[in-house]
Amino acid sequence: MLLAPDTIAPTEGLTDGPDLDTPDLSRLSRRTWLRRAASTMALGLGSPLLHAASAAPSSASNTTSAPASATPPSQALILCYHRFADTVADSMTVRKSTFTDHLQAIQDTGAHVIPLADLVAFRQGKLAKLPPRAVVITVDDGHRTVSEVFAPMVAHTNWPITLFIYPSAISNASYAMRWEHLKQLQATGHYSIQSHTYWHPNLVRERKQQSPEDFERFARNQLQRSKAVLQDRFGQPVNFLAWPFGMFDEGLMDMATAVGYQASLALGNKPCTASDPLQALPRYLMVDEVSGKRLHQLITSAFPAGAST
Repeated sequence: MLLAPDTIAPTEGLTDGPDLDTPDLSRLSRRTWLRRAASTMALGLGSPLLHAASAAPSSASNTTSAPASATPPSQALILCYHRFADTVADSMTVRKSTFTDHLQAIQDTGAHVIPLADLVAFRQGKLAKLPPRAVVITVDDGHRTVSEVFAPMVAHTNWPITLFIYPSAISNASYAMRWEHLKQLQATGHYSIQSHTYWHPNLVRERKQQSPEDFERFARNQLQRSKAVLQDRFGQPVNFLAWPFGMFDEGLMDMATAVGYQASLALGNKPCTASDPLQALPRYLMVDEVSGKRLHQLITSAFPAGAST
């Protein structure tokens, strides 16, 4: 099944969900989810939509809550982009002018763009320290504007970039890159190509719609098939996963570990800290309404002067 950027199947019989304050994320259409997430990110808020994703239990009897505690220091700020263009075509498109301001903000704050693998290695105790104001740049979905617009704009930086790809779209969907485009990006040495499942389903919703046995097979196939295809295509390990829509639960986190993912990325509009599970690292959703000034503020507030990881 191929998914257009603003659709998700199946959607028949589903509403857009209840009020924003108490969303049932498993019932939101992709278009509505993106619109609401983008609007809350533009306001600089920690979205209930995004935080509810991390709170979704694997079953009604498997709900846990963590005790409140002081927020630990930031380890890294992970940015999540999708599409790029001269004008805003949809809620996930960042204009070239806005992205130029983002690049300037990263430079002006003295941030250091690091590979996602370094952040994970640090969390695993395999890397002693991270540079000051560590930022990780990720781009989801494999939209053709990644190669047409984004790549030329960041080429001069030599920054490491992580692309999260769902293989069903590549060389098939009109909006997506082709395999040769991804090969060209990989050949630069600056791109890591990682998994976004095989065709980007809402796994939390699928769990509610399928029997436990059917869902186990379905979800495991989504995680394993994407990993296998990408490893075969690019000859490099696929160790990282981005949850579609940022949606996951404890059972899915366990499954990701079991099939060989070292870390998985969600959303959450907050810096990554030591308290975040490796299978649910939060990212800031980057949309056009996030100005360069706002990104500058996000970086400086995440890493106050004198603070360290």
